Amino acid sequence: MTATEAAEHDRTGEAATAGEPQPAPGATPPRTPLTSRAAAELTGTALLVAIVIGSGIQATELTQDVGIQLLANSIATVFGLGILILLLGPVSGAHLNPVVTLAEWWTARRGGDGVTAREVAVYVPAQIVGAIAGVVLADAMFGKPLMEWSTHDRSAGHLLLGEVVATAGLILLIFGLARTNQLRFAPMAVASYIGAAYWFTSSTSFANPAVTIGRTFSDTFAGIAPGSLPGFIGAQLVGGIVGLALVALIFVRGRPAD
Repeated sequence: MTATEAAEHDRTGEAATAGEPQPAPGATPPRTPLTSRAAAELTGTALLVAIVIGSGIQATELTQDVGIQLLANSIATVFGLGILILLLGPVSGAHLNPVVTLAEWWTARRGGDGVTAREVAVYVPAQIVGAIAGVVLADAMFGKPLMEWSTHDRSAGHLLLGEVVATAGLILLIFGLARTNQLRFAPMAVASYIGAAYWFTSSTSFANPAVTIGRTFSDTFAGIAPGSLPGFIGAQLVGGIVGLALVALIFVRGRPAD
């Protein structure tokens, strides 16, 4: 063991002795200042929304084919999301999503690893502010009005069902990876799932309340009308609950042999 490794081992032992809350495996690392984690969540969510909105604007300016627009939007989101998780995961866990943050808090409350209520109170506002900032950034880059209410109605029942499915699958994936100690694959796995869900869900897989709120401020291809917001967020929360229930049902923690 090198001197550096020994020092790190001592610091880890001191943190455990002090009773500091430990994160989910591979997620939020210990001792990272909460301000840094909040900044990572704000910045990551802003960049994610800028990618979604910006690629949607670019696609509609290049082609009138809706299928190609969706393809371009989904490809940009897959690559961008994967990079953001890879970059910010070691800092904040790269939740970038209030449902993920709330689900991690719930698992911690039930005796698992995860964020505290105080961290939730910091993460979620940071994600929402970041999402709105991402819309402003994307609109500014393409010379659009910086904030403009979307007129894209998404209130139909089948779209809400799509959001339940998309969000449940996302939570099942993330926490299933955590239960099986495979969170190192999260950048590729989560990005791939969202890319697939763009196409197999009727709602094109928002699966994120913060991103949904941000997208109400952009009257573009990727926007959502404010009137559709409550239904989408409600569906996402239901999806989060369904996802956690599936995790508990499928990934049962092993018990020691008698």
